[in-house]
Amino acid sequence: MVATRSFPVKAEIVLICAMLIGFALIAQQWSMTLYKVGLGIVVLSTLLEIAVGNLPKTASVGRSLTIIAVILAIVLAVFLIGIALVPYLTNLGR
Repeated sequence: MVATRSFPVKAEIVLICAMLIGFALIAQQWSMTLYKVGLGIVVLSTLLEIAVGNLPKTASVGRSLTIIAVILAIVLAVFLIGIALVPYLTNLGR
């Protein structure tokens, strides 16, 4: 019998493969365009890996997508709050 993998496990495998492809594109020395594409792939797959890595391994597709959306919203909020605080924090140091 072949054991089927759950959606979070499959997504994690795809993201790890995407990271490897992105690193290979970054490591090549011939094309700046491929370098930029590789960098984008690595950044995007890393952000998605933050969300997918925190999924329960038995979650269904719908539940997984909901959890991913919530986690990415939290990550976005943290980034936006950090960006908004920069001017305030720089004035504290003066």
